[in-house]
Amino acid sequence: MVEQKLKTKNRSPGRPSRTGAFGNVSDLRDSILDHAELAFAEAGFEGANLREIASLAGVNQALIRYYFGSKADLFDECFRRRGGLLAGHRHVNLDRLLEISENPSVEDLVYAYLKPQWDMKYSSPNGAAFVAMQARLHAEPEEHALRLRREIYDASVKRYISALSQVLPQVPKDIISVRMAFLVGAYLFMLNDLGRIGDLTEGHLTSFGKDEMLDQLVRFLAAGLRAPA
Repeated sequence: MVEQKLKTKNRSPGRPSRTGAFGNVSDLRDSILDHAELAFAEAGFEGANLREIASLAGVNQALIRYYFGSKADLFDECFRRRGGLLAGHRHVNLDRLLEISENPSVEDLVYAYLKPQWDMKYSSPNGAAFVAMQARLHAEPEEHALRLRREIYDASVKRYISALSQVLPQVPKDIISVRMAFLVGAYLFMLNDLGRIGDLTEGHLTSFGKDEMLDQLVRFLAAGLRAPA
């Protein structure tokens, strides 16, 4: 039902210069980013190396440095590319909800926030790789990781906090902000298949389908957001 509410009513072309087997510079950059994304997801930032990424992408290491700079710069560009899409979809979902109603339900808001991440994970191996990259970055306390997360996600998160504050006036905004941090931790944990469902249910359930998992998580998180302060 909520999904129906979010349905509505490109990439920019690369430069025309040819780059061998790739159609243009944009295609080449995307290919490098795709392979880097998989490498970072599998080995983490420290474990991945430019030589391996270059080999997988079918280019030389110097070309990666030419387009992206250091390994840290390449990681950041990978994260900005798909993280920016994710944040953008969250903005669009919220805009659509607010067009329908000035006071959407808590469940609708939570669903609108989480759905782009679910769609991304199940869209392709690279979508799943980005989810793993994101989980790794969210576990990093160092300043660079925090700065990157702020740059990409803060604007959309703060919009959802404001929207939740409007529909939950009895809960102080600062408390809602803290609970959004709980929400992010919970969904990343479950989306990365770390929930040990089979163990905790003594084998009665081994997993949820993606839609049922999202539904259960929305119900749980909405109840937590509503809880008395």
